[in-house]
Amino acid sequence: MEELTRTCVLTGASGALGTAFIRRHAGDYRILAVHHRSAIDGATQDQSYVDPLDPIRHLPENERPVRAFRADLGDPRDIDRLVGDLAAHTDGVDLVVHAAAVRGWTSLLAEGVTELARAVYQINVLAPLQLTCALAGRFWRADPDANALAGRNVVTVSSTAGLYLYPDLGQGLYGSSKAALNHLTYHLASELWDIGIRVNAVAPDTFPGRVATEDVLEAITGFDRSDQTGVVRTLDRRPA
Repeated sequence: MEELTRTCVLTGASGALGTAFIRRHAGDYRILAVHHRSAIDGATQDQSYVDPLDPIRHLPENERPVRAFRADLGDPRDIDRLVGDLAAHTDGVDLVVHAAAVRGWTSLLAEGVTELARAVYQINVLAPLQLTCALAGRFWRADPDANALAGRNVVTVSSTAGLYLYPDLGQGLYGSSKAALNHLTYHLASELWDIGIRVNAVAPDTFPGRVATEDVLEAITGFDRSDQTGVVRTLDRRPA
């Protein structure tokens, strides 16, 4: 079996996009899969598939287990702990995919909207910022030339809700958090360029449905294969 050479930190690994990423790319990356409440849907260091009729039979689904890390991205202290745990299992990170997100759809006039806003912004904006900066301090600052040579990069998963207004759907918190994430992506790209790290974003419409999940995955890995930085790539099916 070919040795994997690129290490990917994937947040939201138990969500729909994270699960699809693992299923498609477990053979392409050494995936460090970050999840919280739900378990990873696949083989990890502590779970595997078993044929109930032949428990000792080799199953191909177990050939590329990911390394799972449970962390609450809503707690800044847990993000710091996570980075320490990641550093204990790898000496380098080549790709970071910020796929964790919460929707928090509600009217802005609803009771408790301010508390919900804090939770939405923590997961959708502040956690990607904190985790990226912590990884930069732990893995990337020391050798910008090596980072550039290895094509190390960050991809944030945004949404067209951060670009367009979809009225009367309760997307005020979600859309504004994704708009903030888009601009954060631009600024991270500008600053992390100095240490050889590229930063881009994928902003899809609803997937699966209006946009195929495969298209989102291809956009993410397309950035990894490219030399682009400071790009927010929109994926939608809006009429021209």
